[in-house]
Amino acid sequence: MRAEQLTGPVAHHAEGPVWFPGWGGLRWVDMLAGDVLTLTGDGSVGRRHVGDVAAAIRPRRGGGAVVAVERGFALEDPDGTLRVLDPVWADEGVRMNEGGCDPDGRFWCGSMAYDQAPGAAAMYRLDPDGSVRKAFDGVTLSNGLDWSPDGSLAYYDDTATHRVDVFDYDTVTGLSGRRPFVTLGEDGNPDGLTVDAEGGVWVALYGGGAVHRYDPDGRLDAVVEVPTPQVTACALGGPDLDRLFITTSAENRDGDPVAGALFTVDAGVRGLPVREFAG
Repeated sequence: MRAEQLTGPVAHHAEGPVWFPGWGGLRWVDMLAGDVLTLTGDGSVGRRHVGDVAAAIRPRRGGGAVVAVERGFALEDPDGTLRVLDPVWADEGVRMNEGGCDPDGRFWCGSMAYDQAPGAAAMYRLDPDGSVRKAFDGVTLSNGLDWSPDGSLAYYDDTATHRVDVFDYDTVTGLSGRRPFVTLGEDGNPDGLTVDAEGGVWVALYGGGAVHRYDPDGRLDAVVEVPTPQVTACALGGPDLDRLFITTSAENRDGDPVAGALFTVDAGVRGLPVREFAG
């Protein structure tokens, strides 16, 4: 499969696409610009600044959104008011990077050091009551995170490991039993990921110009080619949840006319409705 360009190069470092009908469709982030982008009905792109960094976004069950910002979280109310919560840490050399909501409506987001120092980052969980806890540390570049259709498994990658891992998940223990799901080798840089309704795991390959789909047993069974190498994330959406939306980065890509554009392809499989934050 080959992805088609849907927008111009609208972002410097696009990440985290999310399809949610309550928003009218697709949102994603221009991460280092601190902006949330919205694909409008006429194909144009709206932009809202939320902070120095906009790392990840998910809908809230009562309306609005939860946003991972540079060193913590912000809540968008249904009327659009943005409330930034207290920073989770003080170190200005570390920022949030990628996240998602679990089946119980809690928002997980992992971090990274700006200089990508090994082991300097961690995974955090924002609960509906506003409390935040560190789930695990020793992370270098926390990236894709999503759950299986039945919610019993979570797929995750720390890009520096060149692997996609899988955890067991339940409400009480959270993420446990981490183990390799797919090993990509030294040249494979897994970035954002999403899980479809059949349990297939779609993984964006940063530097690889592609998105790979792995079946629930970890076998590669589809490749989407993207005409720019820095592929950052993907999500299934559209009215039938069967369109794969793909974000890309223009960082250090001077002269690349499509880097930072949004791409799409018919996935041939349906996705799952996005899980919402319960707070």
